[in-house]
Amino acid sequence: MDPQAAAFIGAGIACLGMGGAGIGLGTIFGNYLAGALRNPSAADGQFGRLIFGFAVTEALGIFSLLIALLLIFAV
Repeated sequence: MDPQAAAFIGAGIACLGMGGAGIGLGTIFGNYLAGALRNPSAADGQFGRLIFGFAVTEALGIFSLLIALLLIFAV
């Protein structure tokens, strides 16, 4: 197998992490919204945790993109 083809396959597999980050973000915001609708008075106390979860999940997605780009352009 050509090393360039293997790099493209590896980059495609690494991009699956971005899909996982998207699913994670949907889960985080969906659960926050469900909790805020059930108990609106507690929603303000959980907003900091929502933003932290968003930042960590988004960082993992960006890290996945970085790995994919390194696999494509470093070979």
